Amino acid sequence: MEQTNQVKGQVVLYGRHAVFSALKNPKRQILRLLILKENEAEIKKTFPRIDYQIAQKKDIEKLVGANAVHQGFALVTKPLSSMFLEDLIDEMRDVQKCHVLILDQVTDPQNVGAIIRSAAAFNTAAIIVQDKNAPLESGAMAKASAGTIEFVPIVRVTNLARAIETLKKAGFWIVGMDGYAKQKIDQVDKNAKLAVIMGSEGSGMRRLVEESCDIKVRLPMDEKVESLNVSVAAGIVLYEVSKNL
Repeated sequence: MEQTNQVKGQVVLYGRHAVFSALKNPKRQILRLLILKENEAEIKKTFPRIDYQIAQKKDIEKLVGANAVHQGFALVTKPLSSMFLEDLIDEMRDVQKCHVLILDQVTDPQNVGAIIRSAAAFNTAAIIVQDKNAPLESGAMAKASAGTIEFVPIVRVTNLARAIETLKKAGFWIVGMDGYAKQKIDQVDKNAKLAVIMGSEGSGMRRLVEESCDIKVRLPMDEKVESLNVSVAAGIVLYEVSKNL
């Protein structure tokens, strides 16, 4: 398990992909890099100007947890800054076709990390979450994203239903994913600004969020399968809506 007793306002990233991506991100505020001796040559070659500390395995495990797959890399950083919804809308103002992903009560950091990875793969402009119902940035999330957490803006809002109304006014078409919907995701007009909503695996979208949708659609699946893991479903959905980009 990942350690939870980290200093407030700091994140400990671990694993080669997550750490290397963070070190390449100019927006990252790096505080401390710990590596095993066996990784020193690679760090010197790839990041010759980065300061680092040679550590013992037990020192890294103390930071990230004994069961975390750290590969001999641990990076103490400041969390990435969230993007403001207004700034996202401004960036997309003159774009005719784009999509954002809204997560309603998806709380597992590893699921969110895997979703971020798909979002990066399929040119998702941003991921929007409600602050109190979404996990904070963490090492587990960055590891699950394979470092792509550095590339996908996260918009954290206080009221998700209100944020959806703001997106509507900015010209976004609100698409809710619902396993019981009559229409399928491939029937959505992708030549538009889309905001796709995915709810939690257990309870789906909350009522007010669901009522904000312009349309509800489902993935075409064999009827013997009731649902997919939310991160798997998100990958399929984002692939589908990105086809015409």
